[in-house]
This record gives sequence, C-alpha cells and structure tokens, in this order.
Amino acid sequence: MPVKKGKTPLKGSEAANRKTEITNEKLDSMEQHKEAGTDQFLTTNQGLKINDDQNSLKAGDRGATLLEDFIFREKITHFDHERIPERIVHARGSGAHGVFKVYKSMATYTKASFLNDPSMETPVFVRFSTVAGFRGSTDLARDVRGFAVKFYTQEGNFDLVGNNMPIFFIQDAIKFPDLVHAVKPEPHNEIPQAASAHDTFWDFISLMPESTHMIMWLMSDRAIPRSLRMMEGFGVHTFRFVNEKNEACFVKFHWKPLLGVHSVAWDEAQQISGKDPDFHRRDLWEAIENGAFPEWELGVQIVPEKDEHKFEFDLLDATKIIPEELVPVQRIGKMTLNRNPDNFFAETEQVAFHVGHIVPGIDFTNDPLMQGRLFSYTDTQLIRLGGPNFHEIPINRSIGTVHNNQRDGYMRQQINKGRVSYHPNSLGGGCPFQAKMAEGGFASYAEKIDAKKVRERSRSFFDHFSQATLFYNSQSEPEKNHIIDALSFELGKCEVEAIRQRMVNILGEVDKGLAASVAYNLGLSVLKPEKPINKSIPADGVEKNFEPLKVKSSLLKSEALSMANTKKDSIRTRNIAILAADGVDENAVTVMQKALLAEGAMTDIIAPKLGTITAESKAVIRVNQSLLTAASVMYDAVYVPGGTNSVATLAGEPDAVHFLNQAFKHCKAIAAHAGATQVLEATYFGKKLSPKIQEEGLLVNKDVKALAKDFIAAIAKHRFWEREKPRKVPA
Repeated sequence: MPVKKGKTPLKGSEAANRKTEITNEKLDSMEQHKEAGTDQFLTTNQGLKINDDQNSLKAGDRGATLLEDFIFREKITHFDHERIPERIVHARGSGAHGVFKVYKSMATYTKASFLNDPSMETPVFVRFSTVAGFRGSTDLARDVRGFAVKFYTQEGNFDLVGNNMPIFFIQDAIKFPDLVHAVKPEPHNEIPQAASAHDTFWDFISLMPESTHMIMWLMSDRAIPRSLRMMEGFGVHTFRFVNEKNEACFVKFHWKPLLGVHSVAWDEAQQISGKDPDFHRRDLWEAIENGAFPEWELGVQIVPEKDEHKFEFDLLDATKIIPEELVPVQRIGKMTLNRNPDNFFAETEQVAFHVGHIVPGIDFTNDPLMQGRLFSYTDTQLIRLGGPNFHEIPINRSIGTVHNNQRDGYMRQQINKGRVSYHPNSLGGGCPFQAKMAEGGFASYAEKIDAKKVRERSRSFFDHFSQATLFYNSQSEPEKNHIIDALSFELGKCEVEAIRQRMVNILGEVDKGLAASVAYNLGLSVLKPEKPINKSIPADGVEKNFEPLKVKSSLLKSEALSMANTKKDSIRTRNIAILAADGVDENAVTVMQKALLAEGAMTDIIAPKLGTITAESKAVIRVNQSLLTAASVMYDAVYVPGGTNSVATLAGEPDAVHFLNQAFKHCKAIAAHAGATQVLEATYFGKKLSPKIQEEGLLVNKDVKALAKDFIAAIAKHRFWEREKPRKVPA
C-alpha cells in the first residue's frame, strides 16, 4: 500500500510524548480551542447575514412560528437531511403493539372520539428510544428516552410524540440543530458514542442557561431507567383540547407506569452496557412474550384558557413543567402493550411519527419548540423513508380509508382509479368532498392573533433556574448524591477547564450546595456566572440579551418529582438470581422459587457451570446460567439457599462472591438461608457485618417461608440507597 505524503507517523514513546504535548497545548487556555475565523458572521446558505439565530419568526413574542421564516426552514431542512437512512436522533429504538381504552368520557374537554367512548379499544404502536446514540449504541446510555405513541383512531392517526422527561433543553426549535450537533459525537473523531460527557455538549449547555432545568433531569436517575416498562412518559408540550362547543382548554399529557418509576445505578448501567447493550430491548420483548404486559395510565393536566397567565411560568415554555401540586394529573385511561413486532425493520424502524398527526378535539399551541417540530417531522420522514408515501407503509397506515388527490411519488402503493385528481371537480362528482365540522372535519382552533412579525422571545420565557431548583430540592438525599456524581463525571470528561468552570457557575444559580459539591470534585470554585453571549438584534438595531430573570418558585418541593415516592408494592417481572451448586438444599430452592413466581417474578438458577446440579436430596435441578456468563447487574435481587456442599462451593468461588459484592454495592435486596451465612461472610459486606449479619435489605432466616415473605417485600422497595456513603464536602 503506498504511503500518503504528509505527516510522518510517530511510533512508541515518541507518539506517547507527542500525545502528552498535544493535550497540554489543548489545556493551556481557551484560546487554543477556538477555531479559525473568529471574525465571521453567521449567514444563510445563500450568504445572507443573520442577525438573530436564537428565535424563529413569530406572530408576536408568544405567537405562532410563521411559514415565512426562510432562515429557520433552511436550517431545519438541512439538519433533517444530514444522515441517511438512520434517524438523526432517536436512532436506537424498541417497539411494541398494544391497545388503549379511556376510563370515562372526556367530552367536557375534547371531542376526540377515542377519548369519549370507554367501550372503544384503540390500537396503538409505541416506540421507545434513546436520543443521542446511533442504532448500534447501548440501551443504558445516560440519555433522554423517547416515548412515542401512535393511536390508530377511527378519525385518523394521532401521534403523541414524547419523552420520558416532561421538558426539553431548548425553548425554540431554531436551536434544535445546534443542540443535537453539540451532543452527538464530535465530528473530527466521532467520539464519544451515545454519551453527553464531552466538551461540545457542555460548551453549548453552559452558554444556554435555558437548558439548566433539563440538565437536572438528565443528570438524575431518570436518565438510566431500570426498564422501559418502568419509566414515565410525557407529551412535553402544552396542547389544546377542543370540545363540540368549540371551547378550548390547555392540556399536558402524562404516561404513568403501573410498575412504578425505577432506575439502575450509574456503575451498574456502565457494566450492563458492556455485558448486554440490548438490556432494555430484551427486557421489553421478554416481558411481552411471557405475558407480563407493560401498562401505563394516560394522565392529563387540564388548564382553562382563562388561567393561561396565572402561573409564575409560561405554559408555552417547553423547559417548564406544571407542578402536580398546582394542577393534579387526572388518570383518564390505560394503555397495555400486548404484542411484539413481527419484523423489527418493517415496524419499529419504519414507523413514522409526527407531532402534526392529530385528530379533531386535539390542537396545537404557539409553543415555539412545538411549532418547529410541526415542520420538521414531515421533512425528516421524506428523506428517511424515501419520499412522500411513507404513510402507506403498513405500520403507518390509518385504519380509516384515505381519500385525497395526492398522487404518485416514490414507493406509491395505493392504486387510485379514475381520471380525477384535483378539487374542486365535476367529472368525479365533486368527490372526495370536504367534511363539515359536524361530519368530523378538522378545523384549527380560532385563536385570536394580533401582533407584529418579530424574532423575539417573550420575557415570560426568561426564568431558567427556578424549576431547576424545584427539581433538585424535590429529590431524596440519595437522588441528590447521584446528580452530584453524574455532573462530576460528565464535566470531569471535559478537557477545557473554562467549560467546566462556566457550568459550575450556572449550577450556583440552582443550588449553592450542589455547585460547591461539583466544584470540589472538579478542583474548582463557584464564581458568578457570565452574562449570556447569545443576543437578539431586532429590526430596530437595539441588542437584547438573554440574561435570565430571577424568579423564586412558590413551591419548595414537589413529591411527584422524586422517584423515591413511586409505587413500591410489586415484584412483577423482576429477575431474581438464585446462586446454587451441587449439594444445595432442594426445599430451600423450591419454596423460595414458588413464592417468587406466585408474585410474578422470574428466577434463574445460577451455578458454577451450565447443565444441571444435584441437590442433597439427589433431585436434579436445571441450571439457567453459569457464573461465567451471568452477572449481578442483570438481576434485581439475589438469593442464596442452604446446603452444606453448595454453600462451601460458593464461598470458595470468586465469581459467586463477586456476584454478591456487586449486588450489595448496587443496593439490591439479598436473602440467604441461615445455613448459607458462610457465603455472605466471604463477601466484603459480610466480613464487615460478621458475626451478626444485619443490614437493610440483607435478610437471613432459617424459615424459608418467612424469609420469602420478607424477601418479596424487600425486592418491592427496589433499592436500598442508604447503603451508599453520604457525600461530605469541606466548607
């Protein structure tokens, strides 16, 4: 192979020394990181200088985004077409079919038929996904999770395209390409994959204080769910309900999992990523195959139009929640996922969601993030699925017959007969006809608009910290510690100190203790934040910056924001490891298994080798996993039965001891028959607690039935986070 002319390759210590020199050069000052062309102006692709890259063109500062905004359309169109054929975001997904039924008629608020008939069963398809990683990335990345539901209603498809977090990073869709470019692998080396712990992401975030609230959610345990079946979903935006009288109200959508909201530990997530990057996908598939159908209740927060401005935040701001203490969530129906896809590509990969797929009774607001999504999604599907007929792919088809005058294009499947493909017409008898509202025809809600065309943002959007503080204050102590650890890990991966410092300063606006803890871990001090560098330059030429408003939330904390307050009354679908070897006490195994299975849990017998083991009673017991392939991080709890030879074997088996050590480290329930304490004493926590083993979530009893009862109660609590050492930061 011919050698390319240019730089001479370095070898051995020479290469290592050069790498050190380069790293030192990079860290010398922020100036080393600035790319050439610091005097350049932003322009469109046609060379037109842009004087506002922060706001889309709207009808008033709280008005709808205008189709006229050629700058936004050029930017988002280019972004939508950047990658072929993988989704730019939400590339890695898992899907399932199911049904939805409303509990009682919601006709007071909406005329949407699927929300008005409790006897109606509406088919759904749900796609869960991570945001940042490529299709081949891990399920357990610290990331936002997509939670998109397609309702196949009699009035057409309704897509509720949400996330497992109720807010987003940005307030205006014109910044979406910037956000995703920043969080994706850095373009010069495409590193790191499916991770936000790198310079470009935190550089962007530290300069966009509106992202602060979302960062608190992303750095919390919500970003590493135990299962897709154990996470909440949110519509993110404020939508409208419209009833038969054409009366409107504002609505926020929630999905509440009946299994509760649970997470894994960060160390555990990293290990799972290496041992089984398909962990969430496999978990969802197996639960449905086993008949343990995942269930969520659909909740709504309803706000009358007259109350639009009564809150201390703006309902149109996608970086804000409506605290449940202010507007309770009404649970109005249930979704059950009961069938896996028959073909991953044809269904999960080709499903096309769009915020703009709505039905009569549901409408939009002027949320500038939503307004941009209304344009972007169709444009994205055009390039990703090869043309305008993506709606004819089976997974995307409406269950109602489609009649219109749209023809031809790539991959056309519908065969239209006749000579007429226009409206109005007489040759086709005027068919297809426009539908009156009484006939189910959709008409946009007649919202009054009287404003100037501007590139501005309402001043009511400028509170960036109060809800970030509310979220942090609402967390339990272990959850707060996890946020501190997550921020310290992520910012610790940033090479540029100026970025770390800027972000720590912003954290000081959220909570002084949080900022001090993270700063200590990073070897920094908390300083006063810099003024935002992003500016808006309206037509009058007067610059307006984005300096945040100082607002104090009327709520000190919200119970709904802490996962510590979730349901903890079931062990359904939990995976329990039973460590055993030849000579195990058969009764201690079968009694425990029977009790766990009766509660809906699943168990695996794990032994030093695959095949079978022989119990003390000479019974042959099938082994599900060996210690060579099984890992503690794949299970929710561990049980060690008695049996003299089995206990002696496991106590001398390093992999078995490590299995238990990891389970304890990750705060899981551990149960042992009284005859198996020798195994616990071989662990680091057993030695610490010996001779009297006593620890929250660590159970020992010679009565297997009593032990099983206590073990089931402990597993239902999910984790015993109090095992973690409290964080102490020097004053």
